Amino acid sequence: MCQFNIQICKEVLQVHTAFNWVQSPASGGVNIFVGTVRALNNGKNVIRLEFDSYEPMAISEMSKIAQQAANQWPLHKVLIHHRVGVLLPGDVPVIIAVASSGRIAAFDACRFIIDKLKETVPIFKREVYPDGDEWIAAHP
Repeated sequence: MCQFNIQICKEVLQVHTAFNWVQSPASGGVNIFVGTVRALNNGKNVIRLEFDSYEPMAISEMSKIAQQAANQWPLHKVLIHHRVGVLLPGDVPVIIAVASSGRIAAFDACRFIIDKLKETVPIFKREVYPDGDEWIAAHP
């Protein structure tokens, strides 16, 4: 049975904390995706990103995605953490960590989760530039 750790938080996300939670002696493969704020996007200098969410729905959607992944691959643990608030270039807004008995399932599930998160989870992002700002579509 797969265990889940799903969070929306304001605190700094820590990769080692995610790894420590997801790894286990039963898992031969752990895959971790770490999303970072980039300083340049579409030719514009990014000063900061501002993330917000409709938290109850975001948690519900993230939980559904984790369950879909667990139904599709033989996973042991799935962690999905997303940060909200003001983040600067280099900060970490999202960590996806997946543990499975082997690497292929861990890689495939991790990619599936981040792609679905971008498609369906109500997390909103505003990019702030030296000359203005814009809301970035959450669903490409």
